[in-house]
Amino acid sequence: MDPRRLEELLRSVQSGSLDVERALSELRTLPFADLGYARVDHHRALRQGIPEVVLAEGKTPEHVAGVVEELMRAQQDVLVTRLAAGPAAFVLARIPALEYVPLARIAKYRKRAAEPRGKGFVAVVTAGTSDIPVAEEALETLSMCGVATERIFDVGVAGIHRVLAEIERLRRARAVIVIAGMEGALASVVGGLVAAPVIAVPTSVGYGVAFAGITALFGMLTSCASGVTVVNIDNGFGAAMATVRLLAPVEP
Repeated sequence: MDPRRLEELLRSVQSGSLDVERALSELRTLPFADLGYARVDHHRALRQGIPEVVLAEGKTPEHVAGVVEELMRAQQDVLVTRLAAGPAAFVLARIPALEYVPLARIAKYRKRAAEPRGKGFVAVVTAGTSDIPVAEEALETLSMCGVATERIFDVGVAGIHRVLAEIERLRRARAVIVIAGMEGALASVVGGLVAAPVIAVPTSVGYGVAFAGITALFGMLTSCASGVTVVNIDNGFGAAMATVRLLAPVEP
């Protein structure tokens, strides 16, 4: 249950258009619903402003669908990450209201449009075209959270003029998510050019001693650009959520 829905519920009780028993029925599953195989957190939207996110990887399609149905029953928005095409076919057949984005491996459902989180945009930058699936995971997550975004793709350091051509747009961004494989150098370059928060995402793209992203991870962790934040390999979702937290207003 998100804050807007809880406010609607309380105002309905206050006005007399909803009786207390029906309101209690809707609130009964707070703070979570126990499905046996999962405990679905209905309080997360109240605590953090964002409903629980479903990680599909490692779950059966039936379990994914069950958790999604519970969230939708509670009138929550839904974001499912790491949902491969095969399981997605089962889940979408059972829940046609979900929208699937194959490149991002994300399924989503919005009950209402997201409230914009401030002005401006977050730039999502990739070193190469191979990094785009991780970028799209970040972009879809930011969109669900009401954060405006702009794509700046394929501007890696192998052709440094490409990122320099985007310097003015990068400097206008509220935050920059930099996604790179190989040696991960793009995060340091961008981190040295902009004042906004930079969140670096190493990807598993690269030859031989790239070690499926470990080399890029180590390179980003030892960046000479001060204050670059680094998330785990291929974790576009984690980068987006770190950005949302950075941009969240402080409660009085």
